Amino acid sequence: MMRSLLSAARAALIVVSALLPGKAWATEATTYPITIKHAFGTTVIEKKPVRIATVEWANHEVPLALGVVPVGMARANFGDDDGDGILPWNLARLKELHAKTPVLFDEGDGIDFEAVAATQPDVILAAYSGLSRAAYETLSQIAPVVAYPEAPYSTDWRETIRLDSKGMGMAEEGEALIKKIESDIAAALAGHPELKGKSAMFITHLNATDLSIVNFYTTNDTRVKYFADLGLTSPKSVVAASQPGKFSGSVSAEHVDSFDDVDILVTYGGQKLLDALDANPLLSKMPAVANGSLVMLGNNPIGNAANPTPLSVSWVLKDYIALLSEAAKKSAKQSK
Repeated sequence: MMRSLLSAARAALIVVSALLPGKAWATEATTYPITIKHAFGTTVIEKKPVRIATVEWANHEVPLALGVVPVGMARANFGDDDGDGILPWNLARLKELHAKTPVLFDEGDGIDFEAVAATQPDVILAAYSGLSRAAYETLSQIAPVVAYPEAPYSTDWRETIRLDSKGMGMAEEGEALIKKIESDIAAALAGHPELKGKSAMFITHLNATDLSIVNFYTTNDTRVKYFADLGLTSPKSVVAASQPGKFSGSVSAEHVDSFDDVDILVTYGGQKLLDALDANPLLSKMPAVANGSLVMLGNNPIGNAANPTPLSVSWVLKDYIALLSEAAKKSAKQSK
């Protein structure tokens, strides 16, 4: 079936030449072929791609932000409050572009290669992803693939924009988008000096009924890299525990005192988890827990946008900073 799909004639153009509101993008000519190096080797794009498909998390937001509607993109499986498979900032952007919802790939059991092939893409964007070599090679039979540069799930939002926009032949526009987001971040941080220099640690989903192991995101993960954009630092303990190429790590609760240099703790969960942390004889002694300097994220837009993406950053920036600011103030109060 895939071979027949790959050999089928290319369908009509699905590109909306709209710009981000109030932004006029530069449009210099791109020279082809484009060569992009990544973890699996090199991808060559011979001519301007028209039909853009994306897989895995957030890659679709690059073309959407640049006014191009993908022919297919991954269905949202976290934080999708209304169950339509599209996160709110993506839905808003589609409405701005007066565009219909693209084909949504169900990736609950991995990439649906036949569904991707059916959209007949000219290029497949996956700069932020966890592609295996086998998945990359299968996708490459469909169209040229822009894969991650070094390690799975470690491509920060800037590099995701740079790589994906380059794969579209829109590198100049990608750089303009980066500057726009950086400007939004700077404006939002202007009234929050309390965040400057505070150390933050991002814990993965904890099990309130079993806190014997603490899993955390390393300095290679995009959530942790984003802390630096918000004026925060990674404590020496997290830096020391971060292994090259790994986006997460773990430590037994008996050794959690190694993270005593953490000012702010960010994690996913609610009151049940908070109560469990306070009652735990080991984790309750972590300064961030004892001080109440925690940011608890839920299955909601802020929880999603803590892992920054091209369209989500500005969408929830003020709300996320407000939560971090509250935690920073509690930390400062207890340290006096």
